[in-house]
Amino acid sequence: MSYIDGFVVAVPTANKEMYVQHARTAAAVFKEHGALSVVEAWGDDVPEGKLTSFPLAVQRKSDETVVFSWVAWRDKQARDVGMKKVMEDKRFASMEMPFDGKRMIYGGFEVVLDV
Repeated sequence: MSYIDGFVVAVPTANKEMYVQHARTAAAVFKEHGALSVVEAWGDDVPEGKLTSFPLAVQRKSDETVVFSWVAWRDKQARDVGMKKVMEDKRFASMEMPFDGKRMIYGGFEVVLDV
């Protein structure tokens, strides 16, 4: 069964182009190490919740936009091998993050339905 790494971050809106360039570089590294696809989605209709929401989860500031991303892998084994290589890749390690990584939410997910 395929496997997904998901990410939610708050990016300074003024850094959008810098973020896209960062994402392009990261995507190339992920794909080189086995990822099937990388998707980056810039928030457009992301409501502020009262109890839970993407903006609350990442402590979005008024000058930031929520970004939702995922990396698709063939399966968890491919992800584990590929992610290890990504983390060891000098290109990835030297990238400057155009957002506050301490507020990133991420996790790995086994796909149970893909219609």
